[in-house]
Amino acid sequence: MAQESRLQKLIAQAGLASRRKAEQMIADGRVTVNGRTARLGDSARPGKDLVAVDGMRLKLPEEKLYLALHKPRGFVTTMEDERGRKCVAQLVENVSERVYPVGRLDKDSEGLLLMTNDGDFANAVSHPKTHVAKTYRVTLRPGINEEQLVKLSTGILLDGKMTAPAKARVLEQQPGRAVVEIILYEGRNREIRRMCEALGLEVARLKRTAIGPVRLGMLPQGKFRELSKEELLGLLAESRKGSGRGRRL
Repeated sequence: MAQESRLQKLIAQAGLASRRKAEQMIADGRVTVNGRTARLGDSARPGKDLVAVDGMRLKLPEEKLYLALHKPRGFVTTMEDERGRKCVAQLVENVSERVYPVGRLDKDSEGLLLMTNDGDFANAVSHPKTHVAKTYRVTLRPGINEEQLVKLSTGILLDGKMTAPAKARVLEQQPGRAVVEIILYEGRNREIRRMCEALGLEVARLKRTAIGPVRLGMLPQGKFRELSKEELLGLLAESRKGSGRGRRL
């Protein structure tokens, strides 16, 4: 998945020279890629190709990756687990750089999970103060009434503190079963499950379908894709807007 970058850009990012001076280095035959003398216009893949300047290996900048993963049920949101449980790390083993989860999704839940190796991005999206919207499709038993729906939306007392206002609407209602869409703007541990439990509701299935503008869509379970530039910009914009939202909707 490593994307190619022009050599002069990589040399400049490594702090060795400006792009213009890097171009001159390449023209002078001082740069090699995998042992071959480079030419102007050549590119290299960070983490894959060996770039050297005057025979000294160039420390290439780490490629920043931003992934959307469809986490199946039964996987824990960690990179390793001392109890030997299945980890999301197993689903991204063939990624060129080491990526880690942005936020969490509990073992019994499924759906959209962001993964990256960009710490600034992860903090911007997952910090409690940013309130990036997270959308869930929740199957409840034995069903849900209007009073319970209102409480999910306005807040429920958990651990002595009210949950932040959310959005909740019924998608399907059948005898003994209801499917509800819940949009949260905070991220307490197992928040939806605990909110529903407090209302006497059983969560039969919980699936996260969106984080900000990023949608799970038809991404198969256990698979991942790279975020688009538009999705990245949208997430960062929502995080900046959310940091000033506080607990208001």
